[in-house]
Amino acid sequence: MAAIPTQRETVGRAARGGHAALPGSPLAPGSARGLVRAALAEAPVAPRLVDDALAVVSELVTNAVVHAGTEISLDWCLEDDGAFVIEVGDRHPARPPRDATADEPSYDTLEYGRGLRLVGALAESWGVTYRSGAKSVWARLPPGGSEPTAGPGARDALEAAEDLAPQSQRAASDRDWLGRGALSFLAEASDLLAGQLDENLVTALTGQLIVPRLADWCAVWLEDEASARGGSYDGPARVWHASENRIEELRLALEKEPPRVGDVVGFGPEPYPWPGDALDVRGTDGTALAYRLVAGGRPLGTLVIGRCGLERFPDEITGLVEDLARRVALAIGAARQYARQATISAVLQRGLLPGAVAEIPGMSSALVYEPCARSGGPSGDFYDLFPAGDGRWCFAIGDVQGKGPEAAVVIGLARPWLRLLAREGYRVADVLDRLNQLLLDDAMEAADAAARALVAADGRGEGPQTRFLSLLYGELTPYDGGVRCTLASAGHPLPLVLGPDGTVRTAARPQTLLGVVEDETYTSETLDLGPGDSLLCVTDGVTERRCGSRQFDDADGLATALASCAGLTADEIAERIRHLVHTFGEAPPEDDLALLVLQAG
Repeated sequence: MAAIPTQRETVGRAARGGHAALPGSPLAPGSARGLVRAALAEAPVAPRLVDDALAVVSELVTNAVVHAGTEISLDWCLEDDGAFVIEVGDRHPARPPRDATADEPSYDTLEYGRGLRLVGALAESWGVTYRSGAKSVWARLPPGGSEPTAGPGARDALEAAEDLAPQSQRAASDRDWLGRGALSFLAEASDLLAGQLDENLVTALTGQLIVPRLADWCAVWLEDEASARGGSYDGPARVWHASENRIEELRLALEKEPPRVGDVVGFGPEPYPWPGDALDVRGTDGTALAYRLVAGGRPLGTLVIGRCGLERFPDEITGLVEDLARRVALAIGAARQYARQATISAVLQRGLLPGAVAEIPGMSSALVYEPCARSGGPSGDFYDLFPAGDGRWCFAIGDVQGKGPEAAVVIGLARPWLRLLAREGYRVADVLDRLNQLLLDDAMEAADAAARALVAADGRGEGPQTRFLSLLYGELTPYDGGVRCTLASAGHPLPLVLGPDGTVRTAARPQTLLGVVEDETYTSETLDLGPGDSLLCVTDGVTERRCGSRQFDDADGLATALASCAGLTADEIAERIRHLVHTFGEAPPEDDLALLVLQAG
């Protein structure tokens, strides 16, 4: 088959085209479908072509994720004649895919699954292009999309699956899965599975997708992650049956003979012993198959499916389940990776924050700290309140640009240095001067190291990340009748003081972020807090909380909210501001949230 011009060569004559780089992760197929769907939504094309394009891009990107795992390039274009061209590339040269028209023996599905056979059924032409260190698969879809599946037995994918009868003579209708129906089913399953971050929910969805559409029952064993290469399951099988009152009996029967780790190799199905009497008198005969769940070369578990009244599963159903098993494995792998990252993040977070805040004579304090659960790593917000000696206490509330490990590095530098400099007797402005220079020096070292790494990697990789820090830092000195407060704000939301009479005033002036300008000179302000005065310090998770196009601090919203807290204790002020921030928008906050209230007694 002669290769067609690539997207880069056809863009000049394409009505619409685009390019995207996607990570080699389980979320890539869904992202690719979204990009192609959005591109075709603006074009006058037939709905059948849209369906075909979404199915094809889903299969090509899924194959790239499963077999390469590298960054994926996606190119697409709608040509002047109405044909739609898709090209998916990765950086993992592999053996050429199997012939889309070749006959295959039962249960001998090769590494590439059914995906490219199904792409071949929808595409006018398709092929593989090998380049130095890279591979791409392209497909050209005809104007208007593919022809409908011939014959009276053609039907929608999910309807066909639900109608599968436990009779071998229904194999002809099973072959309807070869068309668009199966691809649509797989695309929808991919979207459903890719959004889950809990492995138990992934297995539950797997059971719902398979039973009763593709099999009468199924079971999933997950391997203990700590010994995934050694060979033990993390517990009993998760079991589903079309008849709920048979589940427990089936579970007991399967537990007597679980699939042995290592018996099933690769993705292809292997025969599994029929569980017999557990499936009642009418179902004592049937067939069962086991599929290994593998992601990134790492075994994660085993999927077993069974169907009563059959001597063997139809080939098209075994292939469909094989492709579904790939997606299940990717989703389980992603869920486990997320769980590992969440554990690491929690440990880092605990290490980056003080175990307790100090108690200050003549003052009460209250803290609200809520890292955003969707941030995917350690929070960029931090706080501290500690004794500095000589009758002084210091407080800090800061926000690092970004989140995750990079934020953890900056917080890991800033917090101990703040404490060290304060206890060495440096005053507020001097502390900020030195911390600013520390961040700049550290960033320069990181940039040099990254530059060397980029050169060593032949120009590929990620450059150094910026290390900007917004910080509100202050020093408190109690005296008879009040507390003297000296503070400075470096690129941070300005602190507010609430008087006993409900008046609100700003307590500092804005200055430059830390880690931006070398040799920046910072200044501080000093004020006295009398009995009943409250100092409110927040991060931008409070001031920039959104409701549509509005932010919480628009039109001095934070000051207005604080004014309503006159007469409240520090704890009550913190709780009211937290409540107002949460109820400002219908959706949960999308940023970390931290606020500190210091109230003179």
